[in-house]
Amino acid sequence: MAKQASQFRFFKSRHVPELTVLQAAMSDFRYDPHAHDEYAFGVTLAGRQDFFSGGQFHRSPPGNVIQFNPGDVHDGQPGGDSTLGYVMTYVSPAQLEALFADALGRESAGVFKSRDTLIQDPALRDAILELVRLVTQQVGSRIDQEHALHRIATRLVQRDGKFQPDGTVTRPDALLKRAKDYVLTHLEEDMSLDDLSQAAHLSKYHFLRLFRQQFGMTPHQYVINSRINAARNALDAGVVPSEVAFRYGFADLSHFNRRFKRIYGMTPYQYQRSVTP
Repeated sequence: MAKQASQFRFFKSRHVPELTVLQAAMSDFRYDPHAHDEYAFGVTLAGRQDFFSGGQFHRSPPGNVIQFNPGDVHDGQPGGDSTLGYVMTYVSPAQLEALFADALGRESAGVFKSRDTLIQDPALRDAILELVRLVTQQVGSRIDQEHALHRIATRLVQRDGKFQPDGTVTRPDALLKRAKDYVLTHLEEDMSLDDLSQAAHLSKYHFLRLFRQQFGMTPHQYVINSRINAARNALDAGVVPSEVAFRYGFADLSHFNRRFKRIYGMTPYQYQRSVTP
């Protein structure tokens, strides 16, 4: 693929709630480290996709699948001299819970987490590309898109060979979860490190060290990331960008624009215009 200006297009599914597809061509853009509340399943189409995730540096050539669990911190940029082309699907855990449970053969499976981030698997790749086609071309019905999601969930479970739950909860995990819960319930308020460390019942020093070790980002980055994720949901619901910026504590619209673009490749207004019928 020849070099071209970076382009991003988002598509909201008209059939499956909380399902979004991104088509991207990147040559002069780099994502800030961030995490999504959703599962993300993508395919590199052209060029090379370079990114850090899970403490490792990854390089994805064309045909590779990239998979992020909810909360996985990652960045992303083109590798080499060619324009990076890729697609990514974002789907809420609630939409996949029953599909993972069916693939695992148990009524309630909890939160499924795949072990792999960079995957070479033609069956998984084809299921993702089929879902992308159905959403972006607005063809088929809800059952078609749900079938593609079921294929993705089933293949991920087959690849892992067994269910990979969140793992044993330790005392530091439980304390840090208190801080994350505090953030999510106070997104529209002014928060301080003292507030977060007190919510976790930890000294500020230990809180800062443990939080970054556990989640791969600073508390400040987590707060900003959570506000951006909430802001995106508000934009999906039709709230005007200026009101969203004010609601989630950004200094002004230009500050909100800069933060949002570092994660989604476009301004809030451009994003809202792309996903609103």
